[in-house]
Amino acid sequence: MVIAHAGFCFTVEYKAQKRLISLTEFVCPHCNRVIRDIPWEHHFSILYGNEIIREMIHDQKISIVVPVYNEQQTIELVLDQLISLPFRKEIIVIDDGSTDGTDEYIRSIAQSTGNIRFNRHTQNRGKGAALRTGFAMVSGDIVIIQDADLEYDPREYGKLLLPILEGRADVVYGSRFLSGPHRVLFYWHYVANKWLTTLSNLFTNLNLSDMTTCYKVFRTDILKDIQFKSDRFGFEPEFTAKIARQHFRIYEVGISYHGRDYTEGKKIRFKDAFVMLWCILRYNLFG
Repeated sequence: MVIAHAGFCFTVEYKAQKRLISLTEFVCPHCNRVIRDIPWEHHFSILYGNEIIREMIHDQKISIVVPVYNEQQTIELVLDQLISLPFRKEIIVIDDGSTDGTDEYIRSIAQSTGNIRFNRHTQNRGKGAALRTGFAMVSGDIVIIQDADLEYDPREYGKLLLPILEGRADVVYGSRFLSGPHRVLFYWHYVANKWLTTLSNLFTNLNLSDMTTCYKVFRTDILKDIQFKSDRFGFEPEFTAKIARQHFRIYEVGISYHGRDYTEGKKIRFKDAFVMLWCILRYNLFG
């Protein structure tokens, strides 16, 4: 398969039996040097990543779980992006007691689109509670957690899914701190994220760079081994503590991040850092 983009041609070799994708030939646009056998995820545009993943998924189904709370301004675009993904999927949207009409829009789209499944909490219970409701509805082989606020880009699913599809990972984290463009915003949020991740790593003996990321991708059968309890943002350290205890194979890949400020609807607050701190201690020390 030959794909042309921005004037350059890439030859992509798909080896189905080995579940391997590589660039068999890459011509550097700067020095014209021909480079061979380059892992595609390092050099291949995210614009084509999901198209390649479609060839690897075969008959597997991806379950995308979307917790939503008062995202009327972004939910339409997020769902449009998810619906257009070129592989077999189910989109599970859990409205967590929205009061701005978000739930009405989701319900109307779900009725007209066959691959959206919808449930609603009558009152706001938190991200963790919405995810538990969504996990109970999953029927696919691999689960992706997707926020509804446009901070995370579904076009990057390809590189998130690749380690699992190749059989190298059970769980993949999309790290905002490894690579990729990101909007420059709050310094103290960055400090809190790094501090919480470091503390979590001390207990789990993992070397994650971004424990609090939304993008967590995992094999569905993991849900049979783990029960989650946290209702709000404590889900992030609880998830990490429990998968570390089960010794699942964990990968991280760099992702882009398009953060919002509070005038644009960002929900997490400084107090949530203390909740996550308590959850790090609770779920690592007491199970």
